[in-house]
Amino acid sequence: MNARQQKRDNETSAADQFVPSIHEAANTVTIRLASDPKLLKIVRAGIAHLCDLAGFPEEQRHRATLAVDEACANIIMHAYDGATDKPILITARLIDNGIEVVLRDYGKKADVESIKSRELDDIRPGGLGVHLIRSAMDAVVYDNTLPDGNQLTLKKYLSPKRSDSLEEVK
Repeated sequence: MNARQQKRDNETSAADQFVPSIHEAANTVTIRLASDPKLLKIVRAGIAHLCDLAGFPEEQRHRATLAVDEACANIIMHAYDGATDKPILITARLIDNGIEVVLRDYGKKADVESIKSRELDDIRPGGLGVHLIRSAMDAVVYDNTLPDGNQLTLKKYLSPKRSDSLEEVK
């Protein structure tokens, strides 16, 4: 088996961990796309629709959609160094009282200790994506313990159900 086939098999087996049960499948959407920013419109539309199904008001829908978009942009920029041909796997589902979005990449491991926003009073372009994600979502869980790449789990609830810690690291 060549290296390319082995890598494809590894990605497929990693994707299999997201295969939902029959009950969950009715409320789950999985999107696999290349790490090309022009494709993020598809992700935004899907997340916005899922938020509508969950009953989010317009402002919460917008903030959740923007947070997922920013997380995808961070994958492209940081895990894949801007490459536009790498896989991003997004699994989004309706949960009790909200939505859960799991983003999976196969790029460079994230240093979870260094994932932080810059100071808000530091006026300059860039660097506010992490702040935006954490302020928009109720739970943000980074996992870089996978054999390849990273996984980010985001949850947004209709009513305030925030965890004690916005970030958990596995």
